[in-house]
Amino acid sequence: MNDITSTALIELAIDLTSSLGTVERYDRLLDTVRKTIPCEAVALLALNGEQLKPLALQGLSKDTLGRRFLLCEHPRFAQICAAKTVVRFASDSELPDPYDGLLIDREGDLPVHACMGMPLYFADRLLGILTLDSLTANVFDQIPRWTLEMVAAIAAATLNTALMIDQLQLQANHNQQLMVDLTEEARCRDGGEIIGDSAAMQHLQQEIDIAAGADVTVLVCGETGVGKELVVRNLHQKSALRSGPLVYVNCAALPENLIESELFGHVKGAFTGAEQARAGKFLLADNGTLFLDEIGELPLAAQSKLLRALQSSEIQPLGQDAVQHVKVRIIAATNRNLADEVQQGNFRADLFHRLSVYPITVPSLRERGEDVALLVGYFLEQSRRKIGLKQLKIQTAALAYLSHYDWPGNVRELEHVISRSALKARARSDDRQWVVITQQDCGLLSSDKVSPAAEIMSTDPKAQQMPLTDDLPLREATDNFQRQLIVQALEISNGNWAQAARTLKVDRANLARIGKRLSIKQIKLLVD
Repeated sequence: MNDITSTALIELAIDLTSSLGTVERYDRLLDTVRKTIPCEAVALLALNGEQLKPLALQGLSKDTLGRRFLLCEHPRFAQICAAKTVVRFASDSELPDPYDGLLIDREGDLPVHACMGMPLYFADRLLGILTLDSLTANVFDQIPRWTLEMVAAIAAATLNTALMIDQLQLQANHNQQLMVDLTEEARCRDGGEIIGDSAAMQHLQQEIDIAAGADVTVLVCGETGVGKELVVRNLHQKSALRSGPLVYVNCAALPENLIESELFGHVKGAFTGAEQARAGKFLLADNGTLFLDEIGELPLAAQSKLLRALQSSEIQPLGQDAVQHVKVRIIAATNRNLADEVQQGNFRADLFHRLSVYPITVPSLRERGEDVALLVGYFLEQSRRKIGLKQLKIQTAALAYLSHYDWPGNVRELEHVISRSALKARARSDDRQWVVITQQDCGLLSSDKVSPAAEIMSTDPKAQQMPLTDDLPLREATDNFQRQLIVQALEISNGNWAQAARTLKVDRANLARIGKRLSIKQIKLLVD
């Protein structure tokens, strides 16, 4: 073959600048190389650790793109990668050819042929190789080395540019997806303050402070509606990673066939429908917190993949050979008893122990009934702003009614009741700016979930005479109501505080603290 002219090399370089798309850039490179150096097959392969991944090829079967060539298994490729310049193999070389049986329209082993490889270096870094094969023996021997090195340099620059574009695109996609996730998380946020001064909530705050300061995995447990997400946000905001993202994953809503992609991401073409690369939630949460909500709903198959990521802090997107290291703090939440789920075979024991390094249980609303008044006030103010009122109040009788409901739906149910009651109260009120919620506006709560103390207040004649007026400030009226309820419960139980606590469905210690705050003295009645 005659020497390749300088004009041909210039045309090669100029031609490669006409397309910016990665796939088009690769194809244009191979087209131009084949026009410059006639051959039956040409392939561009990227080096990824100790293996080569085909990026583009011509003259070889399409399935070659799906192959991964380990250098230790393919001595020709290993020799090209170890070289600093072009490698031309002898036509009778005994080294096995990686493309045997892969040439289009040719079955079986390759006959005697010409084979050449170019290591593609950019800034002293080996990016990959370019291979050329011709069925005409010795056809590459007459091409001057400097010419082939020029082709290799142009190909290396093209590959480097394409890889940089891919990396920039991946980073852009990552940033875009991160903004989407953070925007969605911010949109769903219902406030950052944990409302409640009960003993149970004080203990919860202490647990949050302890866990937030340690870089450990936290498992937040509690019934539906208790505010587990709020606890997670507080954990993140008080942690050393608070400047990083907080990425939310609803494990119950993940399609089983897409769980791995959602968590770890995928590259373009990894599966049918993967038209572009996508960063997974782990990568989005890098240097931040990953919140795995409803972790108990995760299928067993996905649990094993999650466990590997937690153990190694490494992820591997679908279709990608290399692993990526991430720095992510995991906080999981569930309303299930995972220990029971482990016993029943529904949850992996090793994953359970990995997640529950520091378990936190969020108390139900019935365990902190004294916080109902505070929560009502909080939700009243939220509703006032949403509806656009100057003032939104609640009658004392209505507050008492809410204070002694069992709240199976917890704080979320209370929020919905207040929102619904506010709308009903505004609808029937003549003054649309100053609205008062009545018990009727609250609707009928399930009678079997209202405590006996509330029923006593509605049936006992003495209770009906209690001076609970709407003219009193909310806190004072609530204190008066609680004081009279406790006194009456003590009278019924003949001064037995434990029995009174059972009647009121509160914790004995909590009742004692409330009694002390309300200055209720010990009561002991004489029985006739």
